[in-house]
Amino acid sequence: MVNIFLVDDHEVVRHGLIELLSVDPELKVIGEAGSVAQAMARIPALKPDVVVLDVRLPDGNGIELCRDLLSRQPDLRCLMLTSCSSDEAMLDAILAGASGYVVKDIKGMELARAIKDVGEGRSLLDNRAAAALMTKLRGAAEQSDPLSVLTDQERVLLKLIGEGLTNKQIGDRMFLSEKTVKNYVSRLLAKMGMATRTQAAVFAAKLDRPVRSNGETNLESLCIYGW
Repeated sequence: MVNIFLVDDHEVVRHGLIELLSVDPELKVIGEAGSVAQAMARIPALKPDVVVLDVRLPDGNGIELCRDLLSRQPDLRCLMLTSCSSDEAMLDAILAGASGYVVKDIKGMELARAIKDVGEGRSLLDNRAAAALMTKLRGAAEQSDPLSVLTDQERVLLKLIGEGLTNKQIGDRMFLSEKTVKNYVSRLLAKMGMATRTQAAVFAAKLDRPVRSNGETNLESLCIYGW
């Protein structure tokens, strides 16, 4: 039996999934949530085997939620089920630790099989995602400077994380909403192959030289806050 927790901001989607999965005796939905806050409050107590979650949520995103959940429960399995099929989102999810990524037009039997596979410890990565991931990893390995994968604005964000600022404080500095900052932090962590915000803060704090943007502007002098 695979115990499942659903995270999607649309109630009709959650109820549809519960009805769909209930016909399989090997699957059991033990909880649901419509937001990051609800998921973080309920999942630790219920201890599901697999969390099926959407990428886009009203108070954050599923990729960052996946990373946070796995940092607390490493044996948990996350399966992204979303209408967003971009390569970037897929790679971000994989780098965050998701065991699989499927789009919402998947057939019911295929979804049930995917959940079982993830629950048994297998990873779901189609050929396109595998090729894109290998290209990204090869590119990262070829970079002599790990900061070269970051945009100017992401370098500013990294610096502010290193200063210990909260998302709200960063948003005030960069004229962004707190929710937008959370999304950009998630993207930055994925680009740098880091699992937690603390890793990024430690990395930024350890820099013993000016961080240059495109070989010209150091991080201290960057004042381009518009995205």
